[in-house]
Amino acid sequence: MNTDLGNYRKSYEKQELLENSVSDNPMELFQKWFHEVDEHFDVGETNAMTISTIGGDGYPKSRVVLLKKYTFEGFIFYTNYDSEKGRAIINNPNVCLSFFWPAAERQIIIKGKAEKIAENISDGYFESRPRGSQLGALVSHQSEVIESREILEERLKNLEIEFEGQEIKRPNFWGGFVVKPIEIEFWQGRPNRLHDRLRYKLDEDFNWKLDRLSP
Repeated sequence: MNTDLGNYRKSYEKQELLENSVSDNPMELFQKWFHEVDEHFDVGETNAMTISTIGGDGYPKSRVVLLKKYTFEGFIFYTNYDSEKGRAIINNPNVCLSFFWPAAERQIIIKGKAEKIAENISDGYFESRPRGSQLGALVSHQSEVIESREILEERLKNLEIEFEGQEIKRPNFWGGFVVKPIEIEFWQGRPNRLHDRLRYKLDEDFNWKLDRLSP
């Protein structure tokens, strides 16, 4: 196989990103961009983000998860703590998040440290999930090898019978992480590949320092 993609090219011309138009706090700029993309561009799931972790084998691995909440403290998502992703984060909390919104010609890259959120917050979110999603968290031994699809479906049927008419409690192995950022880079596509890249980085006094990066 020899597939040449050298002719795949796009000119980025929609917007610009200048220092005099941004906040001193990157979370405020994140909120601004998120709302603009969510309201004015057709990107499907605006909250879809890629999280990269370092596994026990020393290799990085990236996968898409859904952002469920963000605050000035950081970015919250939920997962199975015993999954490959969960174990990797617990063993090495240094992670990277990225959002790519091609319709807006924008990308955000976030370096940070992940930690488990309070159990009562995970409880509250789990209670808000559809019943099918609650059962799905119990059914799947995430990341483990499974012999067939039928096994999953059989587990689900059994749990539907077991919990019929009952409240489903959050299992201890499932919950949220918050990624507390130490660096956030905003990328805006520009013509001739002279893209705008603004990076916020925490200094030793926990203040955000803003720099422009060469494209």
